[in-house]
Amino acid sequence: MKPRDSTHPETDPRFPSGPWTGFFLQPAVPGRHLMELHLAFQQGQMTGEGRDYVGQFIVRGQYSLGDGRCHWIKRYVGKHDVFYQGYNEGKGIWGIWEIPDTQHYNSQRGGFHIWPEGMADPTQPHLAEAAEIPTPVAEPMESAEPVAEPVGAGAAKLVEKRNAAPSADRTGNRGKRQRLPAVSAHSPMANLPGMIAQFPFASRTAEVIDRFHGGPP
Repeated sequence: MKPRDSTHPETDPRFPSGPWTGFFLQPAVPGRHLMELHLAFQQGQMTGEGRDYVGQFIVRGQYSLGDGRCHWIKRYVGKHDVFYQGYNEGKGIWGIWEIPDTQHYNSQRGGFHIWPEGMADPTQPHLAEAAEIPTPVAEPMESAEPVAEPVGAGAAKLVEKRNAAPSADRTGNRGKRQRLPAVSAHSPMANLPGMIAQFPFASRTAEVIDRFHGGPP
């Protein structure tokens, strides 16, 4: 499908001559209906041909460089005409199509959008920014908490006392048993009679203690 030869093609980048693509919307038939076109733009005149699910068609119309307005007739071969009007804002041509009410067809209308082949679909969003790569965060390692040194007026004395303690009385390994102070060989119970003898009731209490040391009755 090629339009008639043109000796002075349009130089405006909004209206390149060549293959175009796009779709139209029809309320009675849901979905996008694709169109393939080959258009020529020359001195305000728009010509071409194409095809869609209805059939093959020819295009005859006009365009304006001032405001980007376009209008044309899409004539299906051996069938009906469809009237198109729209605007070109640098992202293809978009607008409204319409079939007038006739004895053969009821009035219909819908939207459309066509654009030059090679242009990204202007009706779809495109990502332009790069996503930032998240920075991994290292989890802190568990470690033994340091013991704070004593502060204040008595700090020097506490440190001196702690350093002077014999190493045999404590161990540096956590979890091991520490050595306890030695127990005196003389039981406090052995000195108890002498202590009680100083009080008035010493004689009676001494008897009770003697009975206690002698064992159960």
